[in-house]
Amino acid sequence: MYERSRNILDCHIAGFNYYDGLDVLKKLKLGAVVTLKSEPENPYDPNAISIYYKTTKLGYVPRAKNALLSDLLYFGYGSVFEARINARNLETHPENQFRIVVKIKDNRR
Repeated sequence: MYERSRNILDCHIAGFNYYDGLDVLKKLKLGAVVTLKSEPENPYDPNAISIYYKTTKLGYVPRAKNALLSDLLYFGYGSVFEARINARNLETHPENQFRIVVKIKDNRR
């Protein structure tokens, strides 16, 4: 039977080298849960979505991929998503070291 993908977004963490990711680098394992937060007051991008590991800001969802997700978070639908680290490559440029995947939670019973 065909099963639909729950993936909504898969992207690198933009701005990783400008925030505090190095403070938690050893904890950012594959599958680590990250949190998405809408930043409608961001002066550079009103659709900005920051990415956190616990209380540590890692960076942002890239501007080219944040519009729909930003609207959903802004209007209170963030609880339907789960986001995790899905790729890690410490041998590349900091902007490409980590990827996240955002999925719709499966609430079927």
